[in-house]
Amino acid sequence: MQRIPAQSHKAKQANELVTCLQTRFVQGLEKLAHALNSVQSFAAVEWFRDEGKHGGGVRFATADGDLFGRGSVNVSQVHYDENPDKKLGSATAISTIIHPCHPHAPSVHIHISWTEMKSGEGYWRMMADLNPSIENPVATQQFFDAMKAAAPGQYDEAVAQGERYFYIPVLHRHRGVAHFYLEQYHTDDADKDRALAQSVGEAAIDTYLDILGAALQANHAISEADKATQLAYHSLYFLQVLTLDRGTTTGLMVHNQNDIGILGSLPAYVNRDLLMSWVENMPTPQDKLLSALIAALPASSRALVDDNVKAKLAAISRQHYSKHPEALAMQASGDVIPPTLKNHRD
Repeated sequence: MQRIPAQSHKAKQANELVTCLQTRFVQGLEKLAHALNSVQSFAAVEWFRDEGKHGGGVRFATADGDLFGRGSVNVSQVHYDENPDKKLGSATAISTIIHPCHPHAPSVHIHISWTEMKSGEGYWRMMADLNPSIENPVATQQFFDAMKAAAPGQYDEAVAQGERYFYIPVLHRHRGVAHFYLEQYHTDDADKDRALAQSVGEAAIDTYLDILGAALQANHAISEADKATQLAYHSLYFLQVLTLDRGTTTGLMVHNQNDIGILGSLPAYVNRDLLMSWVENMPTPQDKLLSALIAALPASSRALVDDNVKAKLAAISRQHYSKHPEALAMQASGDVIPPTLKNHRD
């Protein structure tokens, strides 16, 4: 099979941008692993949308290593160039999450995407958030400073949107400590918009590599309390991704050809008992969703989230939102509801 790329000039430029960011990040992570005498590496996994007719992507993934419990750096491009009935022309993105093994090494989530309508109009979505199990305030400020330097004119609004998007109402707290989010960003200058997306992506990647390297090289002793804190935080991450994250749900609802890649953001292990304790706090019908997701996990307080489990979680999510489409309105929003899910059907 062969992936057919989107034909628009802007989509081609976006694909080049996110592919360069992917290479930058994977090479940086592998360079760091080598410096720490680790043999852990990232393997390329290709996937195809409708056997490549509508694009697809490549993700670089790693799991169960000495440095990273889970890691995914996914680039995708889906398009409808040959279908005049679709208003959505193409969607091009890098979406990456890294979950280190060490409790004192923070996770990171970065997403840069370009969505283009058949009319030629489009917008960028830029996200970068630092997710430590155990916060280092110096690292938090370092991440904020980097985002401000990358996007000084947009920084305040991006932080405000991020604070709204990553808030978890039932737990009265946020996922992560440093949030940067611009939804549907566009101006009259396409070149400047693309340059901003590149600047944000490069700053997030480079700063995280610095923070991660410092945390791993510090070689903190790991206590049982640290392990428990990390497991609890990863459980919170699981909850947010599968019950609130609009981007994840949109990806799962649009098609079922990259479920493992879309759920590459999930950590390796979660606390099943802790998740069960949150069910009663969930609004209807999300309480039913969380209960079904928990039922798909292994019967262990420290439940492994492997590819087989991810496939089950994806199917449960699709079934839930097909039965309860009104629940889509209960998901997180930085400021506006992305029209991607609606447009793919138009």
